[in-house]
Amino acid sequence: MGAAHAMPLVALPVCLWRLPIAFGYGMGGEVLPPSAWNIPYVVGLSVLSEAFALLSLGLVRRWGEVVPTWVPKLGGRRIPPFAVTLPATISGLLFTALMVHWVFGALQLGGADGFPYAEGWDVLAMTVSGLFTLWGPLLLALTFAYHRRRRPR
Repeated sequence: MGAAHAMPLVALPVCLWRLPIAFGYGMGGEVLPPSAWNIPYVVGLSVLSEAFALLSLGLVRRWGEVVPTWVPKLGGRRIPPFAVTLPATISGLLFTALMVHWVFGALQLGGADGFPYAEGWDVLAMTVSGLFTLWGPLLLALTFAYHRRRRPR
């Protein structure tokens, strides 16, 4: 249960980190080229990230097992476990692979030589990004617990 509540907190720092970038402040890194889509894209990405992090609470809550009664025509029906575990497992594996690739690529296995942020900002960037790397493994752990709880006996 604690891991599910940690998911939105893991995503929040990187979501907040992105916001100044939308408004043209690179925080020691590359500045996005001017575009009318920067703000909606970055803010939308942050909101979507938090929404998916909050959705992971369904892996430990009743609404992840039974459709809420307020949903027309489907309310009260049992959600097939496969319909939850398959997308959650794929997402967890993709996020884990993406983050491993990013960490090894950005940090170049021997230090932060290629990290795209200036001195000072690099520590903050690595901290918020480092927290975000927990998303995939946490999601996989939650999915495994959900699967064990919901599998046929």
